[in-house]
Amino acid sequence: MARVHVALPETLPFVTRLTVRVTDLNYGGHVGNDTVLAFCQQARAEFFAALGYRELDVEGLGIIVADAAIQYRAEAFAGDHLEIAVGAHDHNRRGCDLAYRLHRPADDTEIARAKTGIVFFDYRERRIAHAPEAFRERLAQRFHTP
Repeated sequence: MARVHVALPETLPFVTRLTVRVTDLNYGGHVGNDTVLAFCQQARAEFFAALGYRELDVEGLGIIVADAAIQYRAEAFAGDHLEIAVGAHDHNRRGCDLAYRLHRPADDTEIARAKTGIVFFDYRERRIAHAPEAFRERLAQRFHTP
């Protein structure tokens, strides 16, 4: 069976930090696979906040995660300080992909790579919507992306 490979764009311009908690560990004593996705969710919320948005209000629209992929690269443990870099790429008329790199700076170890595909959603109409052009413009201004 082919393994998941998450290719990251050249730049992931937003970085947030978190400390692994004991409650983030699984029975193996390291960060659980489900926790990596939760870390990405936290980083995504902070990424949108840095752009002046909330996940339920991006130019009047919300977002929905349509798909997710994670490539685990190394273990992380309680007390580890992690950096999560985030960037938006592969834009289309309904959304884009968000890429994540989880990294432990203490020993320069990549913990995981992830990608979530998001689509914009009009919660009043209960339907998928077109990606707001203002979102891409703000991305380009704030993070100097093409």
